[in-house]
Amino acid sequence: MTTMTAARSPLSPADRPHLGLRERKKIKTREAIRSAMYALVEEQGYEATTVEQIAERAEVSPSTVFRYFPAKEDIVLTDEYDPVLVEELRARPADEPWPDTARHVMLAAARVGVEEDPRVARLRTRLMVEVPAVRSRMMESMSATGRTIRVALAERTGRDPDSLEIRVHAMSFVGGLMEASLYWAENDHQGDFAALVDRALDVLEHGLGNENP
Repeated sequence: MTTMTAARSPLSPADRPHLGLRERKKIKTREAIRSAMYALVEEQGYEATTVEQIAERAEVSPSTVFRYFPAKEDIVLTDEYDPVLVEELRARPADEPWPDTARHVMLAAARVGVEEDPRVARLRTRLMVEVPAVRSRMMESMSATGRTIRVALAERTGRDPDSLEIRVHAMSFVGGLMEASLYWAENDHQGDFAALVDRALDVLEHGLGNENP
């Protein structure tokens, strides 16, 4: 994303067969650092958890932690899914309407993000709500994801990835995913996360409508 990992989906970064040994080792190191932090946060809370403790638990040096994650908040927020997301977007049929493509890929990503480790998914989204530094850093992280989607969307539509229309459209999907994550955490993680993402996509595609859900 620990012990509750489900069968891996095609969206799983670890299942990308073309990755070289060096890149797989990097992913393994990042995952070890994340796992160490999640365990420590569950034991003693976010604020009490230091980079030195994370490094010791992950059996790496503090400098290695900072090489992979510039700030402690990044350990919570970053993952291996942005490049995979773009690959999945590019793999969809060229004649498929963009809203259908976006819905298919984002729902698949939402399911994988939760199903691979439900406990970690709940912890991450809870920290997004409860820790101001994490929530602030999340805006930067989501902006990077938006730039990734812009590239794929521009390729699909033949538009300039830096055009206002592409930027607004891409970030609307990112914002919908972010708000679905926060809503899920703020409501004690009740209900199916993918269903919330589906609702968010309905709003983006069809607007608010005239009825309250």
